[in-house]
Amino acid sequence: MKHIRTSAAIGAVLALSLGLTGCGSSAQETVTTKDNGELITIDFFDSLANKAGTQKGWFAKVVKDKFNIKLNIISPIVAGGGDTLFDTRAAAGNLGDVIVTSSQKMTKLIKAKLVSDMTPYLKDAPHLTKFEDAAKAVNDVIGQKSGIWAYPQSVADGDPTQSSAAVDPDNAPYIRWDYYREIGYPEIKNLDDYIDVLKKMQDKARQDTGQNDIYAITLFKDWDDTLLRQASDFAQMFGYARHHNVFFKPEGGKAETPIDKNGIYQKMLNFLFKANQAGIIDPESPSQNWDKFTQKITDGKALSSFNSYVNWTQNTPANAEKGIGMFLAPLQNMSPFSTGFRPTGDPGAVIALGSKAKHKQRLVKFIDWLYSSEYTYITTSNTAGPTDLAWKKNDKGEPYLTDFGEKAVFSATGLNMPASWGGGSFVDGGSAINFPAINSNSIDPDTKESYNPRVWKTQLAKPMDKVTADWSEHMDGAKTTMQYLTKTNRSTVAPGSSFSPVEAPSALQVLMGQIDSKIISHSWKAVMAKNQAEYDKEIDAMISEAQGLGYDKVEKFDQEQAANWQKAMKQVADKYAK
Repeated sequence: MKHIRTSAAIGAVLALSLGLTGCGSSAQETVTTKDNGELITIDFFDSLANKAGTQKGWFAKVVKDKFNIKLNIISPIVAGGGDTLFDTRAAAGNLGDVIVTSSQKMTKLIKAKLVSDMTPYLKDAPHLTKFEDAAKAVNDVIGQKSGIWAYPQSVADGDPTQSSAAVDPDNAPYIRWDYYREIGYPEIKNLDDYIDVLKKMQDKARQDTGQNDIYAITLFKDWDDTLLRQASDFAQMFGYARHHNVFFKPEGGKAETPIDKNGIYQKMLNFLFKANQAGIIDPESPSQNWDKFTQKITDGKALSSFNSYVNWTQNTPANAEKGIGMFLAPLQNMSPFSTGFRPTGDPGAVIALGSKAKHKQRLVKFIDWLYSSEYTYITTSNTAGPTDLAWKKNDKGEPYLTDFGEKAVFSATGLNMPASWGGGSFVDGGSAINFPAINSNSIDPDTKESYNPRVWKTQLAKPMDKVTADWSEHMDGAKTTMQYLTKTNRSTVAPGSSFSPVEAPSALQVLMGQIDSKIISHSWKAVMAKNQAEYDKEIDAMISEAQGLGYDKVEKFDQEQAANWQKAMKQVADKYAK
């Protein structure tokens, strides 16, 4: 988890905002609900958005028809990342009319009067009022005793002890099932067996294609935040949660650090080292980025992945017809980690009302709509698409995908919207807002089934394609990864709490950055080492340099955060488990 640095510009705003202490009561600003309904353009500051500028296409038509609003998306990611755009706009005194940011920034925004208390505008907001506990949980995180200042992402009216991963957990051992089939479905008891199986798959793929640049494993460096990310991802396959660079089990116990020789992180580094010694890791891994990584999986140059969100590059309808696909490997000692549903949401990202906004009542109605089933179906990843266009109900009241919905969910490239929806590309015209207000795998209270059509009764009843049927036959008849993991008791679920780690003091953040850099550098060198002696040398250097910089201070802080997270998990399970 990345630590968010304290913004110097916000500090400047606070210094200039004399007397701004306490809870930022809504009584400090004039409340008006008058609105003539005119067309307005709003600045939507979205720290998660991958697009910027005026919202176009069919989603723009939906928002205009419902609210007479045009959206101007302001994206720090598109602007180059980091806090520069946030700092600049905050220092100018107007971050946006609607704001998606982290809960860690909210306290400063309240004190600087850059956001408004939404309480006076919630009378006609049935969806927001339903999630009062979620708003209170945000208040707890940001230290506010009164008011409604923000709502969190990924709220779910579900059991926090039940996995929120409907189909696939994020991190698990996924392999090219067609090559696993070709080598005879060998047993995989442990990671040593896994390396042997991957080597056989690589040999078979090279033999079949005549291409010697195919590797069982390819890695990338882009996401290395505090550790070698793929080693961290692999640790989660064995039931570990992670905070900063410590790993812990949800049920309790002391967290393990990256410098523990018997800790899970070093075990995963050793696994990757052994894999490289076996010749199955792409030698370009230390220098390549996410785009090159995904392209290699798409092109069949890599035969496994640690992350479910790249499987779609192989799991296409065209590949399925050929018996090709990326599926969970039957690694017997795995227990992939996933988070349970969060009844009070995930405060890692929250949505707030800008204090300089006009037409605040209308904007709160718009925010309220983002928490509706209608919006969840329309725009959230993994959901069906617009009601009546992409899905309908059958005579039993069960949701099912229409022909349009089948294309929208499984092969949306080239799909166009009907003229009644404004026409144009379904993909390109979709929402540029990147804020999943409702967890897309949670239950729609109307249909009593998930918003995710991949697990609908009607969808699972359909005939499976050849490769999925073969996988299911060898995986206890399961139709999804989560079905298999649940059925075989190989899943670790962390109760879904709204815990948000406190921001480390600035001096400690500097120290963390220095140590993280050393750990990442030596981790890569250890994985790609030529022999055992070189591997041991890099591991020893990583440990000694981290300790020499003062890792004990970082560990103390991280251990406290991990323990607090474990406590929060227990509390939410005790209160909301069904």
